[in-house]
Amino acid sequence: MVHRDRDAQGRPRNARPRDGLGRPLPHDAAGVERVDEDLVLTPEESLERAQQLLDEGRPFHAHEVLEGAWKTAPSADRALWKGLAQLAVGLTHVRRGNATGATALLRRACDHIRPYREHPPHSIAVAQLVDHAADLADHVERSSLTTVPEQQLTPRLRTTDDAPEPR
Repeated sequence: MVHRDRDAQGRPRNARPRDGLGRPLPHDAAGVERVDEDLVLTPEESLERAQQLLDEGRPFHAHEVLEGAWKTAPSADRALWKGLAQLAVGLTHVRRGNATGATALLRRACDHIRPYREHPPHSIAVAQLVDHAADLADHVERSSLTTVPEQQLTPRLRTTDDAPEPR
């Protein structure tokens, strides 16, 4: 019988440490701090934390924060949060060197985010994120992943002055 990691409630949870790009490491390895899967944040807190993680070069972990927001969002906003989570996963695939996965996730992110272009909630930079994801997907398709400029891997999630500046 295969042993599976489980949380206190008996739900399957991978307890293996992860590296900065979310790849599982051996159980005895030191990994980066993980995002609490059960932490419920406000949309503003989710955007702030996800931006911080993107700025630190940890898009996989930003994806976990955005996925948490997606799971708790009102139904009218779920597709947007799903798209934001997919954008972060697309960035993860770029950093991991997976062009096929990156392109697919970035294009899917555009499809989910685009409908919010006219009335973006929470000061989310919808228009800029759609353009950013589409441009990055095009770049990855026609060029080497090693030529992706660093600034293309850290998009700004919000348009307002209350969004923290990149480090």
